[in-house]
Amino acid sequence: MNAPFSFTLLSQSGQARRGRITTAHGTIETPIFMPVGTVGSVKAIRPDLLKTELQAQIILGNTFHLYLRPGHQTVQKLGGLQKFMNWPGPILTDSGGFQVFSLAKLRKMSEDGVTFQSPIDGSTHHLTPEFSTQIQHALNATITMAFDECTPYPCTEAQAAESMRLSMRWAQRSRSAFIQRAGYAQFGIQQGSLFPSLRKESTEKLLDLDFEGYAIGGLAVGEPSEQLHEAIPMAANLLPQNKPRYLMGVGYPSDLIKAVLAGVDMFDCVLPTRNARNGTIFTCEGVIKIKNAEHKEADVKLDPQCTCHTCQNYSRAYLHHLHKEDEILAHILLTHHNLHFYLTLMQTLRNAIENQTIQTVAHQLLQTYR
Repeated sequence: MNAPFSFTLLSQSGQARRGRITTAHGTIETPIFMPVGTVGSVKAIRPDLLKTELQAQIILGNTFHLYLRPGHQTVQKLGGLQKFMNWPGPILTDSGGFQVFSLAKLRKMSEDGVTFQSPIDGSTHHLTPEFSTQIQHALNATITMAFDECTPYPCTEAQAAESMRLSMRWAQRSRSAFIQRAGYAQFGIQQGSLFPSLRKESTEKLLDLDFEGYAIGGLAVGEPSEQLHEAIPMAANLLPQNKPRYLMGVGYPSDLIKAVLAGVDMFDCVLPTRNARNGTIFTCEGVIKIKNAEHKEADVKLDPQCTCHTCQNYSRAYLHHLHKEDEILAHILLTHHNLHFYLTLMQTLRNAIENQTIQTVAHQLLQTYR
């Protein structure tokens, strides 16, 4: 029998939290970064290497994309997403709300849900809070996300309020459709754009539904960095202490560090994998562009402090060559490094919270990752 889903706060330093989430598919040490495997694959990295070499603890899949192809029923018949993609650990599935948001020209909103055209073949589909929840159940998501509308930026307070209240009505319907199972969870998504009173109202409505965890949604959608970093602590402070807090779609290393200081536990973003494929590499010395001519004959590793497979075995010169030739191996090796960098960063932050040195460590890291 699976252990109940739970969150334990192990230590705290200021607002920064060091926790542990227990799930049906294993434990998650927080704060944690979740590599994004939108269609059942974290691009350019094998699932077994994610687990063994990179020590990823949880990955993210996407309801919208997996519904369109290969189809949630197909995944269910084949044993669920863990078996389908050979990933034994926890999986969080995005409800599809953000993808629907990004298809502004191909969708029609209503109280019931969203009707949209598939970007694959133009076919028409209708996604509701109930159907999104059912798809995630079929995928065997460890953590299911409530279906919401991602409020665009910029927007007026009236527009943000209307959008948030629709999402809260959808949250109630998502919660009613969720099938409780030991070790599984559903997270509600706080909305309200940059308006504190709306974030507060959203939180109160979500708390009434008693989700197992709570996400901060509707940020990192185009607002200036200063406003983002003012909104994160405001939004996080409204959420309960005894449940996981998840900041959706963020972000750069500096964003993660600042959000951890504000009390956030979980993160996801495509940046480390997408940037790797574009040749943008995160290192202890800052960001480098491997395509630049300065690396053509550089017989040194990507990151002087990194212990990943790429840094231990390949020079910047070779990686520069692979990237210039658009070799698949460049995507593989650079993705491996960038994910190692992100996951190691989170381990560093966890250790610093435990040791009560998070303020000093964060300050030092931000000097590099500014």
